[in-house]
Amino acid sequence: MAPGILGTVSSAKAEEFSTNAKQIFSTIIQPDQYIGDVYSISYESALVLIHDFYRKKVGGIPSLSFLIATRVNLDEAINFKEEDVSVILLRVMDAANLPNASEAERVRVETAQRVSGETQRYWDAAELMDAATHHLLSFAGVKCRVLGTFFLDQQDVNGSTSNLALKFGDDLSNYYPNKGLKVYKPNSQALSRIVNYKDPSRFDALPRTFTVGEVRYASTNRDFQGISNVSVELVPEDLLGQKTAIFGMTRTGKSNTTKVIIQSIFNLRFQREGDSRRIGQIVFDPNGEYANENIQDESGEDKNPNAIKNVWQSSNSGEKVDVVTYGILSHPNDPDRRLMLLNFYTDDNLQIGKEIIDASLASNSSQYIQNFRQVSFEPPDPSDRSAMTRYQRRVLAYRALLNKAGFRPPSNIRPNTQRLFNSDLLNSMEQSVSSEQARYMSAARTFRQSNPTWSQLGIAFEILQDFMSDKEKEYQQFETEYVRASSTGDTWADDDFKKILTMFKHPNGSRQIGKVGNQHTADTTTDFADDIYQELIAGKLVIIDQASGDPDVNQSSAERIMWKIFENNQQLFRDGKRPHDILVYVEEAHNLLPAGSDLDLQNVWVRTAKEGAKYNIGLVYATQEVSSIQRNILKNTANWFIGHLNNTDETKELCKYYDFADFEASIRRAQDKGFLRVKTLSNRFVIPVQIRRFDVKSGV
Repeated sequence: MAPGILGTVSSAKAEEFSTNAKQIFSTIIQPDQYIGDVYSISYESALVLIHDFYRKKVGGIPSLSFLIATRVNLDEAINFKEEDVSVILLRVMDAANLPNASEAERVRVETAQRVSGETQRYWDAAELMDAATHHLLSFAGVKCRVLGTFFLDQQDVNGSTSNLALKFGDDLSNYYPNKGLKVYKPNSQALSRIVNYKDPSRFDALPRTFTVGEVRYASTNRDFQGISNVSVELVPEDLLGQKTAIFGMTRTGKSNTTKVIIQSIFNLRFQREGDSRRIGQIVFDPNGEYANENIQDESGEDKNPNAIKNVWQSSNSGEKVDVVTYGILSHPNDPDRRLMLLNFYTDDNLQIGKEIIDASLASNSSQYIQNFRQVSFEPPDPSDRSAMTRYQRRVLAYRALLNKAGFRPPSNIRPNTQRLFNSDLLNSMEQSVSSEQARYMSAARTFRQSNPTWSQLGIAFEILQDFMSDKEKEYQQFETEYVRASSTGDTWADDDFKKILTMFKHPNGSRQIGKVGNQHTADTTTDFADDIYQELIAGKLVIIDQASGDPDVNQSSAERIMWKIFENNQQLFRDGKRPHDILVYVEEAHNLLPAGSDLDLQNVWVRTAKEGAKYNIGLVYATQEVSSIQRNILKNTANWFIGHLNNTDETKELCKYYDFADFEASIRRAQDKGFLRVKTLSNRFVIPVQIRRFDVKSGV
C-alpha cells in the first residue's frame, strides 16, 4: 500500500483509487516505449539522456515529437494525491550537448580519420571502436519543451467522487533537480490519448468529435516511426462562436482543410437521435471552388463527387435542399442557383440599394460623389406633409437616376409627378429669358405630365440642374420668393435633392452607379440578404459564389450580408433570446477582411471578430499571410491551422501566438500539402497534423 493513503481513506477505497489510477495512467505510460531519463529540468524545459539502442527500438525521436516523463510505476500501488504521481508532457526541440561532448567529438573525429576514403567501412565498426567506448558514445542529449502536466483528480459523477479523471495543466507546478524521471515516447494508444485529450470540465457530456487527420511530426514521415495511424479528433463546437484561422501558401491544403471543417459541422445533423444539431454555415467563395464543381474535386471514375456542394451526400439521410448556392450570375452547371439580386426601385429596398451603391463609391474621391453618398432614404413621418413631399421628390429623382444608370425599372413602379413640382417654378422655367429657354420649357412640360417616362424624367432633372445654376439667376429669384412666402422658411430644394441632381450634371455620375447594375433585378421584391439569413437560421450551408462580378461589388455585398447576420443575431441577444449559431467562412480573406494596418474598429469583420462570440457568430478565415489580417482579429482567434509559410516575416508574426514559436523552422521548411500545425480551443497545445483529404462519404 502506498504511503499516505491509509489514514485518509479506507484501505478498500485506497485500493480502488489505486486501481483506477493505474487504468488511467496505463493509457499514457507504455513501458516498452522507454527511451531514457531526464537529467536536468526547469519550469520551461528538460534535458533527456537517450541511448541509440532505445532510440532505434521506438522508431526514432523526430524533431517536435511528443515525449512523456514520469516517476509513476504501474507495478506499484499509486496514491493519486502524491506530488510525484503525474506525467510531464514534453516536446522535442533539438539536440543538447552532454558534459563529455567535446571528448566524444574528438574520439569520433579521430576514428573517422582512420577510415577516411574507405567507402566500405564506417568509423563505428566494432574493429575500430571498442564496445565500451561505442556504448558510452551512443548516449545523446535531447532538449525538450515542457508543455504541461497530466495528473489525476477526483471526479464528481452524480454526487459521487469515487472516480478519478485525467486532468491537464499547462505548466509545471514544481520540480526537484535531484529526482530522476523516466522518459517514454508515446505511441498509438498513448499518443492518441494525449493529442485528443479534452478537459472534462469544459463539457457536460462526452463531446462529439470528428477526425481531421493523423499525427505527423515531420516532412520525413516514415511508417516505422509508428505514428502515422494516430487520428487527431477535433470538437466541432470549438468553432462555434469562435474565430478560426487557416494560413498557408497557395496549394498547401487550405481549401481542403476548410472543406473538412465545413463537413464536420454539416454532419452534426446526422448524429444520434436527440444529439443532432443543424448549424447554419455561409461560405464567401472568391474563386468559385466551393459553389462549382471543378477538376480539383475529381476522384476516380465519378465526375466531381467531392465538391463541397455535394456534402449533403455524406449520409443516406442527407437532403440536397440543405445546401444552397448564390451568385451574381447564373452558372450552366448549377440550375438551382439563386441570383444575388435586389430590386433597387421598391420602397422597402430603396435604402438597402442606396447602401450598396454607397459602398461601391467609397473609394471615389470626387466631391459630388461623396456628397451623393450622404443621401439616405429613411421615410419621414407620414403626417408631415411637407417632409413627405420632399421625400417623394428625392425618390422620384433617385429612381430616374437609376434608370439613367441602366437599372431596368419594374413595370409596377411608374413615375408620379403630381404635387411634387411648384407651379411658380415651372412658370419660371417656361418664361426664362435664357438662351436655354427651349430646354427649360421642355423640362417643365415633362414635370407637368402625370405619367412621363423614366427616361423623360432623367432628361428633365438634368435640365433642372442646369436651370438652378443658370447665370441668369432666375431660379434664385424663384427661391427667394418661395422662402419669403413659406411659413417654415425652408427652401424648395433641400440639400439631398440638390446632391441627387448634381449626379445628372456629371456624365460619370450615372456611370459610377451603373457599376452595381448587375446586382439589380426588376423581377423580385425580396432582399437576398434576408433570404440568406433565413437559410442560415434553418441550419443550411450557403455558398456565395464571388468568382464573377466586380471586386468592389463583391466586397460591398459580402459586408451587407455580414451586417444582416451580425445585427439580427445582436438583436436576439438584446431581446434576451439565444442567437442562432452561424459559422462564416472567408476564403482569400485578404480580399474582404481589413488589412493588418487598418485600425477601423467599426468594420463589420472586426466587430464580428471582437463581439461575435456573444452573438454565436463564428468566423473561419483563410489566406496566405498572417500579416495581411488586422491584428484585432488575430488577437481574438482561438483556433489555428497553419501550413507552409516561406518567410521569416510571416513566421515571426505567427510566433506571437500560443506555442507556434516551437514550429517556426518547420513551418518554413516543410512544404508538404496538408501538413498543418493545429491549435484549437479544446487542444491545450499545438499538434502537427496531416489533414485528411476531403471526401463526400467520409466523416459521418
